[in-house]
Amino acid sequence: MNKPNKPGSNLDPNLRARLLKESKNPYRGLRRAVWIALFGSASVGFFIMITNIIAGDTVSINDLVIQSSALLILGFLLYKDRNKQKND
Repeated sequence: MNKPNKPGSNLDPNLRARLLKESKNPYRGLRRAVWIALFGSASVGFFIMITNIIAGDTVSINDLVIQSSALLILGFLLYKDRNKQKND
């Protein structure tokens, strides 16, 4: 038998589970959208730099390091914020 926290509570158990999950990890959807957008931007920037290098243009090593670092850091953050459970 389900035992809600308050006697006489008419909160749906599924809704309660979703609310508890959201309270443990707030704004997860928004955060994931930001990580994906920033990772995509870093990927496009890195791709453009690599194509410039292949084309023979000069690219500052500092710019390449910054772009590579952004790509790695945002990729790590995106990986870290993934679903840990298969049934989410």
